[in-house]
Amino acid sequence: MIRSTLAAALICLATGTIADDEVTLTLEDRWNADRNVAISALDVTLSDLEWIARPVVVFADSPNDPRFRQQMDLLAQRPGDLAERDVIILTDTDPDARSALRTELRPRGFMLVIMGKDGQVELRKPAPWDVREISRSIDKMPLRQQEIEDRRGQP
Repeated sequence: MIRSTLAAALICLATGTIADDEVTLTLEDRWNADRNVAISALDVTLSDLEWIARPVVVFADSPNDPRFRQQMDLLAQRPGDLAERDVIILTDTDPDARSALRTELRPRGFMLVIMGKDGQVELRKPAPWDVREISRSIDKMPLRQQEIEDRRGQP
């Protein structure tokens, strides 16, 4: 029940339903307020997130795409693992809106994109991936390995 409620909330937020009082917050502020919530990619540029977060972008041609819904369900199952890796979930389900991310990354239908903190595309997937697979991919990135090493050295 909790997972399905969280997944429904992620889908609702991912499709652009944002309260008016949240519009004045910066992207980083919105992400820091709740790292488990997906953010619509419509007003996002990669430079907004450079060296702050690792974008995981979920594209679809409709919020009703079964692969989009499955991906959002998978992301909702282990949000803590993503937050630990500084992942921000961005969604774009409106090809007609021509978001900056859609223009730059050029998805065709459903696509999952995993990016580094430097804004570079690390991986593109044409099918949903679970958090374990996403986490493993992120953990192989050099910057993430450095972050892990730095945390081990702290008392």
